[in-house]
Amino acid sequence: MLIVIENLLPPEEVVQFRQQLDQAEWEAGSKTAGEVARFVKTNQQLPDEGELAVALGNHILRKLGNHPQFVSAALPKTIYPPKFNRYAEGGHYGIHVDSAVMQLPGQRDSLRTDLSATVFLSNPEDYEGGELVIEGKFGAQAVKLNAGDLVLYPSSSLHQVLPVTEGARVCSFFWIQSLVRDDAHRELLYDLDQSIQAIRVECGSQHSEVSRLTGIYHNLLRQWVEC
Repeated sequence: MLIVIENLLPPEEVVQFRQQLDQAEWEAGSKTAGEVARFVKTNQQLPDEGELAVALGNHILRKLGNHPQFVSAALPKTIYPPKFNRYAEGGHYGIHVDSAVMQLPGQRDSLRTDLSATVFLSNPEDYEGGELVIEGKFGAQAVKLNAGDLVLYPSSSLHQVLPVTEGARVCSFFWIQSLVRDDAHRELLYDLDQSIQAIRVECGSQHSEVSRLTGIYHNLLRQWVEC
């Protein structure tokens, strides 16, 4: 399931992000790549432990926690602290799959990567190329969103970032361990929840079908959740 969440960051917040990121000191992305990924990864990343990365990442986490569509789609248990990357002058990331398990920074705990997320911080007209291409059950899909928009997709998907031939592509990216491990189960819950919300808007919260479908939703969640 590939889901686009528009305007996670409003335009004024994107401007503030970019003002700070455009003055930041970036490092080679290959420093944080795995043994296989470093051979296909040509980009820049913001040092994870730096004050700017931590501050901007925490802001994104606060936005996610208050975003009903993200919570409905991801059912997050743990979110890896957001990271930041930059692609320019032919920078790209060849086809790869994200690691299944990642150690959380500064902790002994690990995170199972159920979902991957990218928040675009450059508008499509700011750069040429740089599409995020995600392989799914219906074929490859190229994603190039407006600044402030987020794309959410299964971490098990093969994906790549095509070369940026002009301008610069700046994004934040991170991973989520969901309360519901199975992609198909999570997709069913998301579709059901979206239908419940639509009926609630049209018919009111007291409508009998809202109560009945909400009960079905929570009974399915009770079967599939991993706390």
